[in-house]
Amino acid sequence: MQTSTNFRNFQVPYQVDEKYAKKVAYFSMEFAVHQPLKIYSGGLGFLSGSHLRSAYELRQNLIGIGILWKYGYYDQARNQDQTLNPFWIEKNASFLEDTGIKYQILIHDHPVWVKAYYLAPTTFNSAPLFLLSTDLPENDYVSQTISHRLYDANVATKVAQFILLGVGGAKLIDELNFNPDLYHLNEAHAISSAFYLLNKFKSVEMVRKHMVFTTHTPEEAGNEKHDLYLCHKMSYFCGLSLEEVRRLTGTHDDQFNHSLTALRFAHLSNGVSKLHGEVSRQMWGKHANICPIISITNAQNWKYWADKQLYKAMEAKDDAVFDDRKQYLKKRAFEIVADQTGKVFDPNVLTIVWARRFAGYKRADLLTWERERFAALLNNKKYPVQVIWAGKPYPQDYPAISQFNNLVQLSKDFKNMAVLIGYELALSKRLKQASDIWLNNPRVPREASGTSGMTAAMNGAVNFSTDDGWIPEFVNHGNNGFVVPKADYENMTTHAQDDYDYKQIFEILEQQIIPMYYENKDTWRQLQKNGMMDVRYQFDSNRMAHEYYDLLYK
Repeated sequence: MQTSTNFRNFQVPYQVDEKYAKKVAYFSMEFAVHQPLKIYSGGLGFLSGSHLRSAYELRQNLIGIGILWKYGYYDQARNQDQTLNPFWIEKNASFLEDTGIKYQILIHDHPVWVKAYYLAPTTFNSAPLFLLSTDLPENDYVSQTISHRLYDANVATKVAQFILLGVGGAKLIDELNFNPDLYHLNEAHAISSAFYLLNKFKSVEMVRKHMVFTTHTPEEAGNEKHDLYLCHKMSYFCGLSLEEVRRLTGTHDDQFNHSLTALRFAHLSNGVSKLHGEVSRQMWGKHANICPIISITNAQNWKYWADKQLYKAMEAKDDAVFDDRKQYLKKRAFEIVADQTGKVFDPNVLTIVWARRFAGYKRADLLTWERERFAALLNNKKYPVQVIWAGKPYPQDYPAISQFNNLVQLSKDFKNMAVLIGYELALSKRLKQASDIWLNNPRVPREASGTSGMTAAMNGAVNFSTDDGWIPEFVNHGNNGFVVPKADYENMTTHAQDDYDYKQIFEILEQQIIPMYYENKDTWRQLQKNGMMDVRYQFDSNRMAHEYYDLLYK
């Protein structure tokens, strides 16, 4: 274990490529760097993890700032009847280095000790990552719990977590003497850093000069708002009076809007797909004094996610090896299905996978809305189909949990339907390899980017999606994937939109996808390969990490 790192005048411990010399501190609430470091819940973490891996591959002068969650997000287990049971287990990360750095920040007018841990680049091939913890004997129990659970359901704890990431992270950077040119906030969780920097730089102009912001949420309701008085009471604003806070942030009511404040304190911001950039400009455009919003489409790290042997077979134009490899990948993943559910899936059968975070707008259970039609799909002897679901609902999102549980109950009626638990990086990769069709059916335009289909395509799965997020930039229907034609969603009720999408999805499945898979293997294989080629560079996070330097950090 290397312990010789000098944390008091920290530099990234590798030769920086001069194209990427600008010093950046990248703040994120979650990072999915690798399976053993369980400090992530979903897409935001998968994105920031891939970003750090690409920053390392490209030798960028960037460090990550996050939180070491003692119990992670939660562990997904089952009750006696197979339904969801969320529980919290202490995580071990002995591969992290203790930096020896400890300092205090104010939370609720009360000093709280913070300790910093370090993930060295060589451990998992990622840019340097610093993780903060309050789980220290010097702190009282309530302060210790700040870094216990990612996205804690208690509002005061959550606000404290935002202070830990923002103020604690900005203070750590001073302790490290890192002096970044830019503070990059991945989502608005760390916007409290702006108030810390205001004390440091003494001017809003200077804060703005140093701050950029990535927004991920395409609807106003999804952006965090908290009671202004609660935030003030919890020392969120680093000593500013409420009058000053209102003046500086342009807050007129009693709700502190984290994203809006970030858009006012940053000099430039980005949405995470072309469509999301447009939606964001429209959504925030009615507010005064916000910075410009550009688009940098999310991507995932090819080196980490892609099945290299599939790519080799494709490049060698060896179809037999290509098919054989995909078959093997399916078979191997189906052992997990058998282990968890007692169901033996067949690698020759068309396999549809729906796997990502469970949330209402993502409509996990869409295929099952009409029981008879779903049963006909699953009982078709001529064209058999297998379906797998997996994903973690937020542990207090009861509608999403009941959606998960209803799917579990339904799966008891079909031996070719499975619902899996433990959807984290490792299972995610296996399910992408298991998948022939990667199904994604959010309500348009509520998915800012949605990156799971990118890594699916890197493993020879064919995307089938509603036309949202990154999909308009990728899918060419019938050529590298399948997409539901956009309707006039803006003038539709939610019910009409659901009805339209449902009918389209079944029609495309029954009339195009399933017959092609069974009747026209060569066309199917070409579709897989087209997807693999089209995703290879355009949606590899090396392109994204480069664009951050090129477009956002300029």
